[in-house]
Order: sequence, then C-alpha cells, then structure tokens
Amino acid sequence: MIEDNSQKYLIGIDIGTGSTKAIGMDSKGTIIANSQFFYPTQSLHSGFSEQDPEVIWKAFTDCIKKIIDEVKCPPVSISLSSAMHSLLTMDKNNQPITSLIIWADTRSGDIAQRIRKLPEAEKLYQTTGTPIHSMTPLCKIIWLKENAPEIFASAFKFISIKEFIWYKLFKVYEIDYSIASATGLFDIQHLKWNDFSLQLCGINSSLLSEIVPTDFLRKGPDSLIVSALNISSETFFSIGASDGCLANVGSHAVEKGTAALTIGTSGAVRVASSKPIFDFDSMSFNYLLDEKTFICGGPVNNGGNVIDWLFEAILNNAHPTDEDFKNLFELIDTIPAGSKGLIFLPYLFGERAPVWDEKSSGIFFGIKSFHTNAFFLRATLEGICYSMKQVLEIVESSTEKILQLNISGGFIRSNTWTNILAGITGKKLSVVETEDSSAIGAALLNMKALKMIEHYDSLKPTNDLLIEPNLDSQIVYEKYYAVFKNLYQPMKALMHEDDALND
Repeated sequence: MIEDNSQKYLIGIDIGTGSTKAIGMDSKGTIIANSQFFYPTQSLHSGFSEQDPEVIWKAFTDCIKKIIDEVKCPPVSISLSSAMHSLLTMDKNNQPITSLIIWADTRSGDIAQRIRKLPEAEKLYQTTGTPIHSMTPLCKIIWLKENAPEIFASAFKFISIKEFIWYKLFKVYEIDYSIASATGLFDIQHLKWNDFSLQLCGINSSLLSEIVPTDFLRKGPDSLIVSALNISSETFFSIGASDGCLANVGSHAVEKGTAALTIGTSGAVRVASSKPIFDFDSMSFNYLLDEKTFICGGPVNNGGNVIDWLFEAILNNAHPTDEDFKNLFELIDTIPAGSKGLIFLPYLFGERAPVWDEKSSGIFFGIKSFHTNAFFLRATLEGICYSMKQVLEIVESSTEKILQLNISGGFIRSNTWTNILAGITGKKLSVVETEDSSAIGAALLNMKALKMIEHYDSLKPTNDLLIEPNLDSQIVYEKYYAVFKNLYQPMKALMHEDDALND
C-alpha cells in the first residue's frame, strides 16, 4: 500500500495504565522520536480503580503532537495499542456517565467468584479465552447492573478506553479483535460477541461496538482534529491491538521457544500460538493478535506498583527520583540472593495468575532478627520475580520449552532487577528494546497492514542485550522458590477472613 518507504515514518502509541507513550519509527525500524504523558488513578472506595477518560484523550493527543513537533512532518500512519479490560459507560448523547473503570478495579470480585462456580464456567472460559476475574468488562457490567441500576439503564454503549479515543477520532464505535478478546464477552473462535456472556450481563450486542480486525485502517478524522494534531487528512489510523499482544510483537517474541515477559505497573508472561492454550485451573489467557495468532499466558497484578508502594509506605517517599531508585538498587545489591530466607508473597493488590484471588494479600515470611531494612527491600523484588516464575511454569507446561525470555517494561532499566529475574527463572533474558515494546509493536503491526514489511520480525534488531542466569544464585533461588509457591494455599482462608474484617 505504501510504495516509497524512504521518507516515511509511523507513530505507535500505547495507551497504558499510568501513562500514554508514543514512538516514531522510520521504515527501517529505527526509533526516531518518543513521548510520554502521565495521568493518575483514583480509588475513592475500597477496590475501586478509576481514571478520567478526557485526561487520557489529552495525553493521547499530546503524545502525537510531541512526536510530530520533533520529527517536523506528519506520519504516514498512527497505530493504537491500549491496556486491556477497561470499561466506560456512554449515554445516548455519546458522553461518559461513569469514570473509566480499569483492569485493577476489584469491586466485582464476588461476581467473578459466583460465575466461576456456574456449571457453564469452564465452557465460558474456553469460548472467550478470558480468565473469569473482576478485571473483565463481563464482571464489571454485571456489577453495574446490580449496584448502579440507573447508570446501567442509561447505558447506550459499554466501551474501552481505546474505543473512546477511536470514537473521538471518527465518531464510530469500533473495537478490534484483540481488545474484544480480553472482555469475557467475545467468542474467540467465531469472532463474534458471545451470547452466553451477553445473557449473564443482561445486554444485547447493540450496546457493544462493531468488531473489526487488528489491521483495520481508517483515515479522515474530523478536520478540527486534523488541524489540532498537525497531521495530514491522508494520515491513516490503524486500530491496532492490546498492549499485551503488541508487547510480544514489539519485543520480537512471536517465534517458538521464545516468550515475552513484561513488568510495568503489573506484569505478564506471554507466548505466541496458532491455537488457544486452555487451562481452567490456572485460567491462562488467550487473546488475539490477528486472525491466525493467539497470545497466550498469564498476568499478575503486582509488579512496578509494588515498588511504588515500597517507596511510599516503607521508605516514606511518595515521589522518588532517579537517584532514589539508584540508591535503592545499590542497597539491594548488598544483600545475598534469597535474602537469607526472607520471602515475600507480593499480593498487595489481590492477584490474577496463578491464584485468581481478589482477596489475597501480601505476606513477609521467615522474618528473623538479622533481617534489616535492606533484606526486606531485596525480598520484595524477589517475590515479584518468584510470582513471574510461577506464571512462566504454567505457560511452559502447556507449550514447548521456553529457551529465552524477551523482556520489556520499566524494570529493564535496573540491572539488579533483571539479574534477580534471570537467577530465579533460570532463563536467558534478552532486552530487545529500551523503548516501549507495546508502542513498537503497534508500529510494526501497522507496517505489516500497510505492506511495508512482510512479517512482524522483518525488522528484528541483531544487537540484543543478553543476560545469563548466575548458576550459584539459581541454586539458592530454587530452594526458596519451593517455599514461596507453597505459601498461598494454606493462607488463603485466613486472607479471606482478614479481608472481610476490612469491609
């Protein structure tokens, strides 16, 4: 579709949980510009996690404008990645009547547990490919029906943040296969809204968007938007896919034997597969990258957000600087692998894989008198990595052996953290890109849609940074990992009792 690539560039933009990030990529796959704008999350009640969609729209437009200002000319195309599982209710005037409810919102946890006990639960999971959890729009819509009936009755559309932005651009409600496949409302085999899911929610498909492929293109947004963004009226917009699926593309983890591991605010382990990988007990996810490719794996709730908690609650520092992070990791480096038996179960924000328990909580186990502050800091990082290893083992048990983890997310900026992960997983780690992998994946998906490249890996770099596991650390971690993975189950009932006391 694009014949002359020599002077062309694209923008890949990732609408994330804590910020929107964008990259400009030229026809050779080189990152020529980047931008990022942050926004807050509100938690007005226990279990609530909400954002203002208009603030995110502004971050989206600001990211694009900053890239164009830096490159000095408009892009050929702009492709969208976004976080999954968000829900926004729109009225008949196409205005939001709720805040954006994000994936981390657990208010519908009891509803998820109720659905898991239905006779049809396993069939629902296998039809939608989505774990039955409070993160899903399926559970969130049911919560609105049962707890906010006036809002539910006024709903004209139930949409995600990407659909909100797409509507702002083109005044149409459209959703890509990838975001749809993470809702719990979509039949991933037949590529249509799932009747049983709609029945559970008490809605019909007219309240949802039209479903389109992930390489779907539009151009010609409103003239005011063209002017505001300083783009051409001929600039394409690609609807793109979800951040998780595109992180695999952007970190070049679509080949057999390679998995993508991301730790940002949350975390995930994902592999590409030509068919879904179902495991009802661990509820691995199966999201669509395109009509021929599923991205399968497991997500965790507790990643970089745990480090934010550590700084604010333990170190009394709500706004850490780069120097603060540097000092933190230098202190952690003084503590031996395994933290001399201090083990952290990192379920501060409830947990998705592998336990799928919104009422789970964090635990420090094995505390001894010699454990100083620095031990707790290292144990916190190790706990996050132990949790990622659990998910990795589940994914690996359902597919072929994983030889390499292509890693991305904010944690790759820390050699300390990546070395701990290598030691705990025992895997070779490849840092493919230092920029945002989901935004890069969006650009690569767009290039493929525009026939600028033939395969996602056509522009794979050859200078990956490789991190090998330290054998001595690996031996130590294996011992403590055996303790870690047995901590949750005997504590589950007590966690739930404690959670009830806080209601």
